[in-house]
Amino acid sequence: MKTILSFLAVCFITLTVSAQEFKFETETIDYGKIALGSEGKRVFEFTNVGDAPLIIKDVKSTCGCTVPKKPEKPIMPGEKGQIEVSYDTKRPGGFSKAITVISNAKKERKMLKIKGFIAKDAAPAKEKSMMNSDS
Repeated sequence: MKTILSFLAVCFITLTVSAQEFKFETETIDYGKIALGSEGKRVFEFTNVGDAPLIIKDVKSTCGCTVPKKPEKPIMPGEKGQIEVSYDTKRPGGFSKAITVISNAKKERKMLKIKGFIAKDAAPAKEKSMMNSDS
């Protein structure tokens, strides 16, 4: 019985010592009040603070209006990585969306959030038509 407990203790210590872990600079990005149709791309930056390569397996959003992009390569210990998020800014009104990051970190799932307000009245000027209406 002591042998089994000792073995389990060694396995547990080994798992916790060599765990991947990341630290985000911010877990919520606030777009603030932005104009209808303005740039919707934002970036979550993080650092691998663990002692093994960090692999982002998947990044999912709560709806199709938010499109996240994960890093393709593993993030080595001490290195920085980015998760890019694009929100469809052609939808007026307030928004609050969750992004789930699935990785090989100690805590497998990590929740990130974006929020803001898209104002109808602050819309950017429309481009002029290239067609001549005098034809």
